[in-house]
Amino acid sequence: MRRRLGALSLAALALLAPAGALAQAGPDALVRAKALFFDRDFAAAREAWQGVRAAGGRDASAASYWIARCSEGLGERERAFAEYGEFLAARPADRTLAEEAKTSRIALAVRLAKAGQRQHLATPREALSDASRTVRYFAALQLASLGPADGRAAVPVLQEILASEKDEDLVERAKLALLRVDQNALARSAEAAPAPRAAASRAASWVRVRIYEKGSQGPKLSINLPVALAELVFKSLPDDAKEDLRREGYDAGSFWERLKKTGPTEILTVEGDDGERIQVWIE
Repeated sequence: MRRRLGALSLAALALLAPAGALAQAGPDALVRAKALFFDRDFAAAREAWQGVRAAGGRDASAASYWIARCSEGLGERERAFAEYGEFLAARPADRTLAEEAKTSRIALAVRLAKAGQRQHLATPREALSDASRTVRYFAALQLASLGPADGRAAVPVLQEILASEKDEDLVERAKLALLRVDQNALARSAEAAPAPRAAASRAASWVRVRIYEKGSQGPKLSINLPVALAELVFKSLPDDAKEDLRREGYDAGSFWERLKKTGPTEILTVEGDDGERIQVWIE
């Protein structure tokens, strides 16, 4: 009789348990959750990761991170922002996931601030003093994208990048950010650097293009084009194209000459809906 009651009790508990929790009996639930995410079926993936978290165990913490990623993929920025915060509040042991959650939360905070929800700016501002260099740098670059008023707080970290980092692309991004928020700060950094000051007065000689994926410090694609070659291509445009440019206010004959004389200048920054960024400048 006791055995029968015990069996009935286990059966009742099984019926009451969430379906997602039952799926955690083996590794298949993790494989399914990951597959759904990378197939960009974010709604189904979020439900699958919620099942992984509900089951507990060693994968529960990581599941909270992936739930936030799914919400972000669905465009639910405020929900994702809160979910990343909940994941970080639990003090995850995985340092890599923690850094990724912080940078994702910073990017979301800046985008929400651009949409008018300025209360979220506290997140990237606090991150300027984070122990992680990756998080500090990302916060500074993101804040600088907001312009002088909100980006000036990032100047010390941007100057830190110029003073201590060897990664050329990271340094160039910091220079562009300083140009955007405080040109005088860039000038002061250049004066403090050991490089010859005379180089700052030379005409621009390179066109640089960088394409970054969301949250990355290094570019996915780098293009370095001599200004002389770009100028040659520009001047070789068909006559009808040159005429179209003239109507838009650009003189193909003198455009590059004037641009070279301006010195280091940001030409274009484009930020996509998924957090990717394209930057074009001359130096």
